[in-house]
Amino acid sequence: MKAVAEKKLDLNIPEYIIYMYQMEDLIRAYELNLEDIKQYVVDHYPISIEEKEATTAWFSDLIEQMKVEHITSKGHLKMTQSQVNLLAQTHWQLLKEDKAYFCIYNQAKPYIIQMIMDAEGVDIGHEIQICLNGIYGLLLAKLKGREIPKIYQEATEAFGTVLSYLNNYLQIKTR
Repeated sequence: MKAVAEKKLDLNIPEYIIYMYQMEDLIRAYELNLEDIKQYVVDHYPISIEEKEATTAWFSDLIEQMKVEHITSKGHLKMTQSQVNLLAQTHWQLLKEDKAYFCIYNQAKPYIIQMIMDAEGVDIGHEIQICLNGIYGLLLAKLKGREIPKIYQEATEAFGTVLSYLNNYLQIKTR
């Protein structure tokens, strides 16, 4: 699992963030009980015993980090949120200097504004956090077999385009 997370971080930062959100929720679903995670999750992975031990250790580290950061019931790991902040900083930079990105962002902007209005005063974070939460929400809805309204599908497509552009920009910049 650690290797999966590291690979995602190297290749696709938004995908890494959403993956880590899933892992946090998985840990919470098992009430931070490492033995249950090992029994009901890790033991079912088609990997070697050594990889299962490493995966269990990785989950153990995440559980400890969540406890230290006081996010056992909600919130996200600081290491994950630092990647969200990197995307947000890149977003604000590109809005000022990249016309192609500005056009892509403007396609997502009405959906972002709608989500802010739908939140009715609850702080839902900055624009990039809203895009990530929208995509993660779509993933959760699909996993639960819920019907997804067309407007929500359109919003998440626009959010995905924004996040993909940011990721591609960062990938090129770090090569």
